[in-house]
Amino acid sequence: MTDAPVDPVDPVELTAALVRCPSVTPAEGGALTLLEGVLAAAGFECRRTDRNGIANLFARWGRRGANRTFGFNGHTDVVPVGDRAAWTRDPFGAEISDGRLWGRGAADMKSGVAAFVAAAVDLVRTAPPDGAIVITVTGDEEAAGTDGTAAILDWMAAEGEQMSVCLVGEPTCPETLGDMMKIGRRGSMTVRLTALGVQGHAAYPHRARNPLHGLVRLLDRLAGHRLDEGTAHFDPSTLAITTVDTGNPAGNVIPGEARATFNIRFNDAHSSASLLAWIDGEIAAETARSGIRFERTAEVAGESFLTPPGPFTDLVAAAVEAETGRRPVPSTSGGTSDARFLRHHCPVVEFGLVGRTMHQVDEHVAVADIRALKAVYGRILRDYFA
Repeated sequence: MTDAPVDPVDPVELTAALVRCPSVTPAEGGALTLLEGVLAAAGFECRRTDRNGIANLFARWGRRGANRTFGFNGHTDVVPVGDRAAWTRDPFGAEISDGRLWGRGAADMKSGVAAFVAAAVDLVRTAPPDGAIVITVTGDEEAAGTDGTAAILDWMAAEGEQMSVCLVGEPTCPETLGDMMKIGRRGSMTVRLTALGVQGHAAYPHRARNPLHGLVRLLDRLAGHRLDEGTAHFDPSTLAITTVDTGNPAGNVIPGEARATFNIRFNDAHSSASLLAWIDGEIAAETARSGIRFERTAEVAGESFLTPPGPFTDLVAAAVEAETGRRPVPSTSGGTSDARFLRHHCPVVEFGLVGRTMHQVDEHVAVADIRALKAVYGRILRDYFA
């Protein structure tokens, strides 16, 4: 991180300064310290809401409890760089060349954070709105998220802080800035199964109980079942088997246990509870059939949710179209994001840059897109408070 002063309304300069902060989860790396200084100098009341070693920042301009409070949310933590030798540029160098800014977090999502901070600072300096602006930034989005945005929202509830609406600056566009916004997300759940049988010699299978036979039959029924046909705003739910393992090196030994993992991405026709009830019913049927016992655990990353099309989604879409010339498609595709926590607090929409290189070697983003994104966020703010 550089100690040189940063122009708070220049989103490219601010993005570069953030990329130079080595904030690989859970390290803060100086990123939130930098943002706190920028926002405090612009008149924002800033509070660190760190929890369990995770750095989080809450900043508000304007009066607490204002009738209209626009919120932005993002994260400054990044995934590891991987094989550093594979990078053609310093992953924390923030080099600008070929019209692009290069480095880990350039796309996901330090550019988004820089753009909405720059837009907010610009607005409160030049045309202070009738209302409040809240900015929440976490250092725990790329990990479990339990001590990130969730911790900020817990702190806000205890302090009586509230957002009327919130825009998350995650990269949302597949190909070109302006082509997609997110109005919801699928739920995500990972299920782990252990099938318990009786070990034995492969030549005497009647003296053993092969857990793989029961596990494979169960997995076939689960994976072969069509969960739904999709809903009004969601594609069909999917179940993907990700691993099957016995740890058995011998070709003539029936193992005593076998394990499997699968992931379900589900739409609003289901909840994690309803899916687990279905899975448990299939497990019980296989146990009754084969005598194989099963142990099951589940990790729910988030439930499906939707911000129904309406005034807020229309406002965001109109601002994007005005600045980019493209009407963004309202989508619920992709993985999980911190919007899954925010949806309990207020209506939430996601819009950000093209995410094609996020998490990749030589991650980068177009400099022109960073500037355009600030313009989009600035228009959203002006239209919201108009």
